[in-house]
Amino acid sequence: MLRREVLDVEVAFRGFGFQESDDNAVPVPFGDNFAWGVFLQEHERRFDLFSAGHTHTAGVEVRVWASVPPAAEGEWDEIGEVDFETTTGDVAVWTMTLGRSDRLLRLGSPGWWRVRVGCTGRDEVARVTQTEGVAYGVEKYVIDFWPKA
Repeated sequence: MLRREVLDVEVAFRGFGFQESDDNAVPVPFGDNFAWGVFLQEHERRFDLFSAGHTHTAGVEVRVWASVPPAAEGEWDEIGEVDFETTTGDVAVWTMTLGRSDRLLRLGSPGWWRVRVGCTGRDEVARVTQTEGVAYGVEKYVIDFWPKA
């Protein structure tokens, strides 16, 4: 593992995404063509995540690897993989209401990457956001990036 970063992501309207930092290199920016109900949706130079909770703060751990990481351990509510291309080596986090985050995830180099996303806490965040309101850290994501061979 080269880097590990933990962040809180403000989820609204059940969605957030990761997108190439150079917005001009992304033909369809985050929010457009968002697929309702699809856990992990691949787009050109971006990928979207569909949360089980409407409005809440998700815990996200991002890990950058030099090569293929070990298999995902533990039990996941959802898990998936997509390809991701970056022209700068930097990735911006996007949310439905706040737009682009000021925080950049630095992969280290441009090019093609493989991404694996695992998520837990989906049933509980759905329950909490429907019955109690906003949840904090109930739904958790682990996102692994590694260079695509």
